[in-house]
Amino acid sequence: MRLKNLPLLAVPIGVVAIVLLLVVPVPAWVLDVLISVNIVFALVVLLTTMFVKKPLDFSVFPSLLLIATLFRLGLNVSSLRLVLGGGYAGHVIETFGEVTVGGNLIIGAIVFLILVVIQFIVVTKGAERVAEVGARFTLDAMPGKQMAIDADLNAGLITDAQAKQRRQEVSSEADFYGAMDGASKFVKGDAIAGILIIVINVIGGIIIGMLQGGMDIMTALNKYALLSIGDGLTAQIPALLMAISTGMIVTRSGDNDDIGTTAGKQVIQSRTSLIIAGCASFVLALIPGMPKLTFIVVGLLLLFGAQSIKRKAARDTEAERLRAVAEKSTGTTDTTADLMDQMKVHPLEIQLAPDLVDVVNTEAGGDLLARVKGLRRKIAMEVGIILPPVRTRDNSDLPPGTYAVYVAGAEAGRGTAPRGRVLALGEHLDTIPGVDTVEPVFGLAAKWIPFEMSQNAELLGGTVVDRTSVIVTHLSALITDNADRLLSREDVRTLTDHLKQSNPSAVEELTPTLLTLAEVQRVLQGLLAERVPINDLGRIYEALANRAKVSTDVEGLIEAARAALGTALASAHKDDGVLRTLTFDPLLEQQMLEGLKLTDTGGVIVLDPLLFERVLTAVRALTAQNENAVIACFPQLRPAVRKLVATQAPRTPVLSYTEVTGVSPIESIGVIRAEVAA
Repeated sequence: MRLKNLPLLAVPIGVVAIVLLLVVPVPAWVLDVLISVNIVFALVVLLTTMFVKKPLDFSVFPSLLLIATLFRLGLNVSSLRLVLGGGYAGHVIETFGEVTVGGNLIIGAIVFLILVVIQFIVVTKGAERVAEVGARFTLDAMPGKQMAIDADLNAGLITDAQAKQRRQEVSSEADFYGAMDGASKFVKGDAIAGILIIVINVIGGIIIGMLQGGMDIMTALNKYALLSIGDGLTAQIPALLMAISTGMIVTRSGDNDDIGTTAGKQVIQSRTSLIIAGCASFVLALIPGMPKLTFIVVGLLLLFGAQSIKRKAARDTEAERLRAVAEKSTGTTDTTADLMDQMKVHPLEIQLAPDLVDVVNTEAGGDLLARVKGLRRKIAMEVGIILPPVRTRDNSDLPPGTYAVYVAGAEAGRGTAPRGRVLALGEHLDTIPGVDTVEPVFGLAAKWIPFEMSQNAELLGGTVVDRTSVIVTHLSALITDNADRLLSREDVRTLTDHLKQSNPSAVEELTPTLLTLAEVQRVLQGLLAERVPINDLGRIYEALANRAKVSTDVEGLIEAARAALGTALASAHKDDGVLRTLTFDPLLEQQMLEGLKLTDTGGVIVLDPLLFERVLTAVRALTAQNENAVIACFPQLRPAVRKLVATQAPRTPVLSYTEVTGVSPIESIGVIRAEVAA
């Protein structure tokens, strides 16, 4: 058997051996070895619980607790068999009976009972209650943690793999605390079993000594009771260690350090408390009869610790002052370069009311900047553009709790995110106090509720979203809506240079021979304006090169690029796997074809004003009823129809019949009709 397979077989073999221990007699020397292993194993488990950084790092603990409990009971049965059978159960039990309690039966009984009381009443009871409450709270918090993971994933802060890992951690945490709730009952049962076993040992020993050994009752009591107490002590000491381990693991908080490091940081964090405790130690030394030297030494140590904290605080303050001076010396001046930088219009900017700056303060737990960084990656993967750095600053002119997003110096949208509140979405939240509002992206009815009411909203079936997620989700939607404005010519050059490394022929054929960067930028902006991702840049450039040999008309170039992307355009708009379409009445569509006029800015549809108004009304009504539908029309009409639809339903995609060809399944859910003049 290979050594690497040993951990795989060690536990099953060990459990089988424990079961055999319950029924097969073992020699006294073997029992000595097993008892020693039991004590050392319990000590190792206790130390491990002290050094783990979080409970899930020792997730196997509930199973080990069951195995350790079964092992101790097996040892109890084996020792009972030896004690009652021959009056001898090995050196370890004899040593505990003779040396540990001085051979005194009464002292041994008292020590044993005290250990049982400590384990059963103090440690086990507390650990059982903490495990029960921890399991309940962990299960109650699961929905909120899952939604937080979904929010981070949607904001692009984490990847799919990271989201899967975090979901697994949440599930493992719930399983762990649920298992600990049940495993704590093992410790309680073990304490009760220890008392019963020692009572049975003593009674059985007296009966055997008197009936089979011919002893009087006192001789039998001294012999068997002392061994029974020694046996009980060898079981109760590791049982107490395991009980302490249970309490240690379930009382760990959310700190990411071991218990020693955390205690070292937190116990001595208050200089005032150390000074008061040191002075109190000196006062105790003045009381007659008290050990003066001990209290004086303790008091001096406490005062020395307080002085050390003062020196460290002074060093930290001086370092902060020097850092502030350095920042000030390199800060804003009135040089031409600085003024030019200040007057620069930033492509993308978030302005926050003064009471919202906590969302960017990492020391206060704000993670807006980190989420925006993740959003840049998400936009790059989904849309195909590299977002410029997002500038964030406060604006005292904004109302309290308000933020505004600016694109190229113009406000693109604003919303609210009141401090100390979360956004609750749902239909049954009337009983929860809060401020009614409208979710900024999807227009859903919502309510800003106090953070403390989050769990109540979840119990009522609502979805709770934190302030940062609201801002990032709104920012993501505004970026998608204004992606064409964010794509600068420098961005096009960067994308082109990057594409040239992997597909040089597509770039060299297109630019600068056939199209300039300015013309390529206009085409890409046209695609982005219709929410068409440009991440498949190689295919787009190849289509542009083919079209540019015939015409450099921007509208025609955009249509050529769309045709190259093929069915991927239509597939992206499927709803539950089905592409739902709205089409024009054939007679109306024919009349629109006849009214199509070409201008310098592209094709436009010229209709009778009354008919045109009826078409707009029909488009507005049907798109409002079918938010996830697309409009399909003749390829020649598509650009002009897109301009028409954009005035009524800017987020409704317009596809040509050739673009939806080959996509399945397709469901026609409505026809746009209007009275056609004779």
